[in-house]
Amino acid sequence: MSNDNSNNKEQIASSKVNRGFSSSVHCSLFLCSLLLALCFFACSSPPKRTGEVFDTRKDAEEQLQQGTREADRGNLTTAMVFINEAKRLAVLTDSSRLLIRSDLSLGNVLFSLGRTQAAAEAWNKALEEAEFSENREYTAVCRIHIARGKLLSPGAAESVRDEVSREMAQIKSEEIYTAFAWTVIGLAEKDMGRHAAAEDAVKQALAIHEKALNFELAAYDWFMIASFRSLSGDSAGALNALERAIEFDRRTENSWGLANDWQAYGDVQKKAGNRAAANAAYARAATIFRATGNGEAADKALARRD
Repeated sequence: MSNDNSNNKEQIASSKVNRGFSSSVHCSLFLCSLLLALCFFACSSPPKRTGEVFDTRKDAEEQLQQGTREADRGNLTTAMVFINEAKRLAVLTDSSRLLIRSDLSLGNVLFSLGRTQAAAEAWNKALEEAEFSENREYTAVCRIHIARGKLLSPGAAESVRDEVSREMAQIKSEEIYTAFAWTVIGLAEKDMGRHAAAEDAVKQALAIHEKALNFELAAYDWFMIASFRSLSGDSAGALNALERAIEFDRRTENSWGLANDWQAYGDVQKKAGNRAAANAAYARAATIFRATGNGEAADKALARRD
């Protein structure tokens, strides 16, 4: 407070003292009331505005993460519920980044469900949004997802591998999509019968997943590596890879992953002529499937026994 204001208050107070005791009391009551009012308004005032609000976007991120987690665990129907809610919230916030990621995730789940046409539509919708927002990195990510779908076409593997390799160079900030690109390259190499090259590509993805502590995806990487080794006739190497997959799925309590790991373990043992070991693995897979409430998958696992 300035000195001039202090002097004015002192002059006002002095003049009121000369008016007698009642005037002094009236002044004191007025000042007390004023101070209380100021205190009330100060204490009841709303918090300072930050200028930005991200609550809905945070909710969308949580829904999307939960959807991805459910998809990784094989709960595809549940995953769709979370992802669709994430997409709804993305629309409310008009967030291009969330719209793109929601459609990419939706496409992945649809693809896993065998709904390839619907998956392609979701991925193409994500691409349209990426191009509209002039996001070069996400445009590349969308094209990589679309390329994954092209692997279903006979003879497309080499062109898919080359396309994904080019687009991957545009990914600068989100390593999870770089890992996805390496996975698609690995699948393309596998389709060309280049199993060693396929394993090398997926191990690039594995390194990223392990660094990010994404053990569910690391488990799936080892599952794919096991399939490459089995296709090349390396049963021992395939079993070793599946043991690593089981290790990672146990660390995340991924029951769906564990059941599939043990079923694949049975397939490799059966292929190698180890009947007893194969049947034991199938029984273990069935037990886990049944514990998850999937009796149909359990019955299919047991039907693989000799």
